[in-house]
Amino acid sequence: MINANSKIAVIGAGSMGMGIAQVAATAGHEVYLYDNNNDATSAALKKINYFLNRSAEKGRITDMEAKTIFGRIYGIETLSGVADADLVIEAIIENLEIKQKVFQEIESYVSDTCILASNTSSLSITSLAAGMKDPKRFIGLHFFNPAPLMKLVEVIPAIQTDEKIADVCIKAMENWNKMPVIAKDTPGFIVNRVARPFYSESLRIYEEDIANPLTIDTAMKELGGFRMGPFELMDFIGHDINLKVTQTVWKSFFHEARYKPSFSQTNLVAAGFLGRKTGKGFYDYSNDIPISEQMEVDHSKKQEVFNRVITMLINEALDAAYWNIGTEEDIDTAMQFGVNYPKGLIAWGKEIGLENVNAKLNELYSQYKEERYRPSPYLFS
Repeated sequence: MINANSKIAVIGAGSMGMGIAQVAATAGHEVYLYDNNNDATSAALKKINYFLNRSAEKGRITDMEAKTIFGRIYGIETLSGVADADLVIEAIIENLEIKQKVFQEIESYVSDTCILASNTSSLSITSLAAGMKDPKRFIGLHFFNPAPLMKLVEVIPAIQTDEKIADVCIKAMENWNKMPVIAKDTPGFIVNRVARPFYSESLRIYEEDIANPLTIDTAMKELGGFRMGPFELMDFIGHDINLKVTQTVWKSFFHEARYKPSFSQTNLVAAGFLGRKTGKGFYDYSNDIPISEQMEVDHSKKQEVFNRVITMLINEALDAAYWNIGTEEDIDTAMQFGVNYPKGLIAWGKEIGLENVNAKLNELYSQYKEERYRPSPYLFS
C-alpha cells in the first residue's frame, strides 16, 4: 500500500528522474533522489528548486508550498540510502543489463514489501523482472516528459507481477494527480507504439517527394489540430532518441513493416544533425530564419498528407485495441494525455467512419502492395 506516509526513491537524476521526484514530493511524499554521479544529483536539486520557485512566481503554488515541496526531496550519495523506501522508481539509461544490475543491488537493501518500478519507455518489463529475486513486486511506471506537467502514466505489469501491485500503483498515480492507464507489456506499450505512424508515414511521404517537411507539418497542425507537426516534433525530441525508439519497436516486433526505420532519419543521425539540440535537423536552427520561412508550403498537398497520416495513426490505434494492448478508452486517453493529440484516435476513426479508414488503407495497399498498409483485423471484427 502506498499512502501519504510512504517514502519514494527515484534512481537517476536526469530530466525524467528529477521530474518524477518533484511529482512525488508535490503529492506529499518524502523522496530520495539518487544518481551514480553526485554532481548530477546536486544539479537536479537546483533545477527542481528553480522550477518550484518559478511556479510560485507565476502563482501556481505559494512560496511556502514551493519551500515545503523542495524540503521533502533528499539527495542521497549511495544506493543503500533507498533502504526504507516503499516504492523505488528507476529512470536511468535504456539498457537492460545495466537496469537489472541496479535493481539487483536495490533488492538487497529494500524491504520485502517495497515495490520496484522502471520508467523504461522501450524495454520489456517482463525481461527486467526476470532479473529480480522477487519479480512479483516489479512493474513498469512510464511517465512522460516533463513529468510535472504531463498527466499520463502507463502502468505496465510484467507477466510475473502480482495483480495487487498494479492496483496499488494505479491508486498511487491517481493520488499523485496523474492519469494512469494499464498497458500490456509489448514493445512501445501504448503511446510509443501507436505514435509511430505520425513519424514514419510522414517520413515516407517526404522520402517519396510528395511533400516537404513544412507542408506535412502545416497539414497536421491546420487540418488535424496537432500542436506540433511530425518534423518539428522529431527535431524537438532529437533524432537520435526518436530513431532509437523506432529501431527498438521495429526489432522487437520482428521487423514488422509498419515500424521500419527511415533512411532519411538514419542519415541525419549519422551526420550529427539531431535537431534543435545540435542546431540542425530537418529545419535549420543555427540562424534567425523562422521555420515558416525556410520552405514553401504546397497547400494543394495538405489534405492528401493529412488523410494518409491520420489513417495510419487510426489503424495503429485500432490494432492496439484488437490485440488488447489496452482498452479503447485507455488507448485514446494515452494519446491525448501522453503526446497531446487533439482527439483520441479510435474515437477519431469512428468520427471519420471506419469504413472510410478501411477504404483509404485498401487504396494505399493497392498502390504500394506493402504490408505496412494492411488494415487491422479490428476493421473486420
